[in-house]
Formats: sequence, C-alpha cells, structure tokens
Amino acid sequence: MTSLNRETFWGPWSLYGSLIGLAGFAVDRLHKWWMINIYDIAARGRVEVTSFFDLVMAWNQGVSYGLFEAQTALGVAILAGFAIAVIIGLSLWLARVEYKVTALAIGLILGGALGNVYDRIFYGAVADFFSFHAFGFYWYIFNIADVWIALGVMFIILESVWPGLVGAGKKDSPDEKSGGTPA
Repeated sequence: MTSLNRETFWGPWSLYGSLIGLAGFAVDRLHKWWMINIYDIAARGRVEVTSFFDLVMAWNQGVSYGLFEAQTALGVAILAGFAIAVIIGLSLWLARVEYKVTALAIGLILGGALGNVYDRIFYGAVADFFSFHAFGFYWYIFNIADVWIALGVMFIILESVWPGLVGAGKKDSPDEKSGGTPA
C-alpha cells in the first residue's frame, strides 16, 4: 500500500484551480442571495427579460432536469453526500493536472458544484432562475453554478478532442523549483 504524500492532495495547478473554484462559488452565492433577498424573485413571479428569456424562481429538489428528486431529509442527504464525493474526486484530480486549462475547467466545475451543494445542504433544494424558451419549448431552468459546470465540462471536452485549440497542448505549469505560482 502506498503512503499518501503532499502531491496526493496538492499539485502545481491546485492553487489556481482552487481560486477559480472559490471565485465561482462566491459569484454564484452572491447572485443567489441577491435574486432571493434583494430582487425578491419569488414575489415577482416570472419576469420576462426578452421574448426568449425569463427570470423565475424554481427550487430544484433533484439533479439535472429534476431527476432523482429528493423530497425527504434522507434524499437530500444522499444527493448532498454524492455531490461532496464528486467535489473530493475533482479536488484529487486537480492535484494531478498538468495543464492550466484543465485546472481552469476543474475549478469552474468545483465552483459550480460547491454553489449547488451549498443550496442543497442549507435549503434542501437548489435555487434556479434562468429560463430560456422558444416556440413554446422551455429549456430547463438553471443558475450561475450550472453555467460554471457546463463551461468546465466544455473545456475538458475541447481539451480532449482538440488539445491545441484551448492551449492545452503545452505544459505551462509554474516553476516548481522557485516555488512560484501560476500567473
């Protein structure tokens, strides 16, 4: 059995990815706080912004598209526990990345996951606000945390399919000998 060392939990891009994640979490929390407490979206109901975009208040008790809806404390705990396990797994992956774009992607996903798991733990459901629609078809309602997750996944897919497209073709890690951090 191998022993755990510092590199298991912290790598050359961990600080960068962690800061991206914390910034994403902060933006998501601030937006949700503002929408619920200042803008009072629940009292306003559906607010038409454009002919294809509305602001609404929806509490998602499930995961994507409302799947696996959790209406009991046990269900909420199971979904929150699963999300925390994903966050731990992503954090361990972040410690091993070699490319800045991968750290950016994982940081975005972490920020979004933290924002949504916070809602699930403290409210029992995730607050969603953005509703796009066209020709009578309504896409799922989502929030800023979901945007971070989608962007992070998009970067990972782009990096996997076209490594040079998003700058992932080169290792651009900070100088570890000088103890530097990424720019």
